[in-house]
Amino acid sequence: MSLFSPLALPCGAVIPNRIAKAAMEENMADDDHAPSAGLLRLYEAWAEGEAGLLVTGNVMVDARAMTGPGGVVLEDDRRLERFEAWAETARSRGAQTWMQINHPGRQMPAALGQRTLAPSAVALDLGALSKQFAVPREMTEADIAEVERRFVATAMLAERAGFTGVQIHAAHGYLLSQFLSPLSNRRQDRWGGSLENRARLLLDIVRGVRAAVAPGFAVAVKLNSADFQRGGFSPDDARAVVAMLAPLGVDLVELSGGSYEAPAMMGAARDERTLAREAYFLEFARDIAAVATMPLMVTGGIRRREVAEQVLDSGVAMVGIATALAIEPGLPRNWRLGRATVPLLKSITWKSKPLAASAHMAAVKYQLTRLSRRRRTAPGVSPAWALVVSQADARCRARRYRRWMEERTAAA
Repeated sequence: MSLFSPLALPCGAVIPNRIAKAAMEENMADDDHAPSAGLLRLYEAWAEGEAGLLVTGNVMVDARAMTGPGGVVLEDDRRLERFEAWAETARSRGAQTWMQINHPGRQMPAALGQRTLAPSAVALDLGALSKQFAVPREMTEADIAEVERRFVATAMLAERAGFTGVQIHAAHGYLLSQFLSPLSNRRQDRWGGSLENRARLLLDIVRGVRAAVAPGFAVAVKLNSADFQRGGFSPDDARAVVAMLAPLGVDLVELSGGSYEAPAMMGAARDERTLAREAYFLEFARDIAAVATMPLMVTGGIRRREVAEQVLDSGVAMVGIATALAIEPGLPRNWRLGRATVPLLKSITWKSKPLAASAHMAAVKYQLTRLSRRRRTAPGVSPAWALVVSQADARCRARRYRRWMEERTAAA
């Protein structure tokens, strides 16, 4: 199978090639937390790079619940024309364009000044960095019902705006992932305990979204292959959840892994067998493929064409690439033209995994910011410098966000 052969999805949509720009958190909203001009310029670069699928960074379903400052929010149609422009830009070269929709749960920075919700009142354990996140309040039945409604409403708005699909984020320790993990979900009601109960919210959201959008609109799920924490969401759990998703009309499952506490998505997996190759989660995907009736996508560290081809040869349908496309947005086009490009950031060998993960994310965002200004990327940037720049920007954006929320509250 070629990287440049099309993929027909169960809903009937066709992805023109097997390379996906996986989600990265851009934090490039405008003052109304809608897509900014810079964000559109960033997606223009990716569209020109010829990836078959572009998955956006986090779009929040609730303005009170943000993965970080400067995030894009889609709750209603007041700024829908900005989302229409975003979709039009991303689709300009024929790529399928899916909006990743998300709720952070307890993984919302305390600096944003909002009360956090989670399945249970279990705080993040990040050592010295734990104070950056508040202890969450356990969600009520009404909270859970509202979150489900919000995911469905945002998916419907994404379709109205011209996106060709949505990806429901149930990985990386965000809210739906928190429900799936017995470490963060200690409930004793119908939302906790057994895996079937812990998966209930994800499955209900998938059903709700699939029923609310057109048959040809893609509905995808991002799922951890494992949490890489003792007693957490396991590869066996992942297999079982994929089997539960199979009859619900899911068009693709992207497999990743980790959370803020165990940032395997940055290559810091605790299971060493996943570090032997660039495609961190490929071995888990092979196991899960045995029960998957929908196409699978693997994301995590892929930067070489031969590795991408190995992923396809293993039976995985799509290759998800993130960091490499932040450095070289034209990577798919280069590969199609026979150019052996291998984008790479400076390595980070810091002892603190959460801090190293933050520095990696900062170095990626540094590249995204340059692309959004139509400047060449700088993969040699110092991770420490990128982290300083990112933290300064985050403080500024956090203050702006708090003012925005105060104005919303006053207006209401």
